[in-house]
Amino acid sequence: MTKINEAVMAALSTVIEPELNRDIVSLNMVRDLKIVDGLAEFTIVLTTPACPLKDVFIERCQNALVGKVAGIDGIRIHWDAQVPVDRRIHGRLDVPMNCIVAIASGKGGVGKSTVATNLAVSLAEAGAAVGLIDADILNPNIPQMFGLGSGRPKVKNDKMQPLEVYGVKLISTGFLTTPDKPMIMRGPMLHSAIRQFFTDVEWGRLDYMIVDLPPGTGDAPLSLAQSFPLTGGIIVTQPQDVAVSDAIRAAAMFDQLKVPLLGVVENMSGEFFGSGGGETFAEGRGLPFLGRIPMSANVREGGDFGRPVAIHAAKSTAGSAFRSLAEIVAARISVAMLQGADVIPINVVG
Repeated sequence: MTKINEAVMAALSTVIEPELNRDIVSLNMVRDLKIVDGLAEFTIVLTTPACPLKDVFIERCQNALVGKVAGIDGIRIHWDAQVPVDRRIHGRLDVPMNCIVAIASGKGGVGKSTVATNLAVSLAEAGAAVGLIDADILNPNIPQMFGLGSGRPKVKNDKMQPLEVYGVKLISTGFLTTPDKPMIMRGPMLHSAIRQFFTDVEWGRLDYMIVDLPPGTGDAPLSLAQSFPLTGGIIVTQPQDVAVSDAIRAAAMFDQLKVPLLGVVENMSGEFFGSGGGETFAEGRGLPFLGRIPMSANVREGGDFGRPVAIHAAKSTAGSAFRSLAEIVAARISVAMLQGADVIPINVVG
């Protein structure tokens, strides 16, 4: 490495990644540095494709180099992303998933599946490889949310092929049965179905696996946590007290299962149900408050007609809130994993 390259890297080591609070050089986020005619050209490898901080990085790198390092008159940054890998998944599952995130609620009707759907499509829209498992085996809603009520997965080499729409790979019992036929299963059958959705589906490489759990604290979350290492859980609640009281039980369930909580989402916030209950709950538990989603007709219509609001009304208040939620969740996942002992650091992920 030439002296000017060393000087550039030394200057970039003063640039701090805002979420991780470490410099971008020690995190090995700076790659492929070239200096030609006073222009420093390099790639910054983000910890998520959904990172909203590119302008921050540009400004900080510009301030660190131009006018500070002799011979550097400008910069050109290219972008790449590598989601950190949860080592426990890497070691236990023969499936290339970087992380598994469970979406839960203490009660039904709070919009948990809506949050899971719009979170997944927002991450995919940002460039991430995303899968979504509908673990509400008895009452699946994900097919309708994605407009795939009549979809059927194909089988190839003894593996089910997930359906894909909006860039998200999906599996659900709703694809395997007819809507008028009830799913009746005991606990062991639920356990087996959830395991098969992980092991008997050809997922391919995934940055994020989102799991939409059934409401409450029953067999499904227990089976999931016992079978697969969960990177984290997200609690969805409505603002009013009765919903928050159920969310408290859902959070206690994750505590008992030793699953770290990434935070709380307040859904259907606004004049009808009020606002603030989810944030107060998060503060009381010492959890991150991930954001509030306003109660909106286009959210309901998006769920009814398989047109997620984060895609089809992206600039609406609700659409923007879901996209912001995806950025915040992606950042929380990266922070949680890169600060944990069971994480394969970004610098050794190929």
